[in-house]
Amino acid sequence: MSESVDVVVIGAGAAGLMCAAVAGQRGQRVVLLDHASRLAEKIRISGGGRCNFTNIGTTWQQFLSANPAFCRSALANYTPDDFLTLVRSHGIAWHEKHKGQLFCDDSSEQIIDMLVAECDKGRVKRRMQAQVLALRQDGGRYAVDTQAGTLHADKLVIATGGMAIPQLGATDFGLKAARQFGLKIIEPRPALVPLTFDQAGWKPFAELSGLAVPVRLETGDGKRRGVFDEDLLFTHRGLSGPGILQISSYWEPATPIRIDLLPGRRLAQELVQRKQGSRQNLVTALGEVWPRRLAENWLQDRGIPPEQRLADTADRHLTQLADGAQPWTLTPSGTVGYKKAEVMRGGVDTRELDQKTMQARAMPRLYFIGEVVDVTGWLGGYNFQWAWASAVACGRALSA
Repeated sequence: MSESVDVVVIGAGAAGLMCAAVAGQRGQRVVLLDHASRLAEKIRISGGGRCNFTNIGTTWQQFLSANPAFCRSALANYTPDDFLTLVRSHGIAWHEKHKGQLFCDDSSEQIIDMLVAECDKGRVKRRMQAQVLALRQDGGRYAVDTQAGTLHADKLVIATGGMAIPQLGATDFGLKAARQFGLKIIEPRPALVPLTFDQAGWKPFAELSGLAVPVRLETGDGKRRGVFDEDLLFTHRGLSGPGILQISSYWEPATPIRIDLLPGRRLAQELVQRKQGSRQNLVTALGEVWPRRLAENWLQDRGIPPEQRLADTADRHLTQLADGAQPWTLTPSGTVGYKKAEVMRGGVDTRELDQKTMQARAMPRLYFIGEVVDVTGWLGGYNFQWAWASAVACGRALSA
């Protein structure tokens, strides 16, 4: 069976649903395709099931890209306030949780229902479990071959996301499509992901699994330097928690990360000053600034008896002990991979796309939006805001 429409959008996630809704409401005949059986699974699981749908502090500076300024236009033309206006119009209650992160009071299903309702307003046709067999050009139009037949469209939008969380159906379809049509790709890799360490070297710290501490994390330098004040979580294989997820997007393989285990304070100076007249042992002194488990582990890893008295420890030894924690410099062996990553870093090279429309410069009427593009936001709702903003820019352009 063959069908002719104005627009085919492939990928019924955050960006695809939004783009289809905007284009449909502006008079385009839109078909939205997805190979999965359910819509928007990443929205569904986001924020523990309450969807961290945006961040009110969003600027272009919270995004990584080989071409960092690319996202400025789309983000400026569709802001968190714009998305909040849509959320309010559907009666969805929300709250701010942490550092500008906005969540549904009830369920992420409300955001999905909202996007579906917006698509329905635009008379968007949805085709789930629609496996795309081939993409091709046919007489100046795009042909999308599926198991149910061929769709012919004037315009084609790729909104299939990245490779993060393959258990929800994530694939490299969008990257393959870009390569097929001659677009360059920035090497993809997992981002917002826990870091792992050499098993033997990490063994002394594996027993701290489950322990969380507030830290300052850094990696890289110059324009590629990342710095975050967030919690760090010890795991059996390495490090996780919000701080590690943030820094993972900046981390380059075989390079170190730097962890300040007592941000805003000078541990060496505090220990030396406290030493005078103190009857404390070292583990008790450190246990006043760190969790006791970390204090014990830190001393044992350095061969220092926890019961050693603070007053009996030379100033230079206290300084050495503290300097190792400010910063604690470690080199990860890798990440836990796409199965645990929240997003993919890299993707379609933004220099191949028009920043105002998301259209491929060398391929008229071919568009890429959302996570498949080399624009990766920080943890905390930024990647959803990029999905909404890039989708709206594209949706408007489709009907221009």
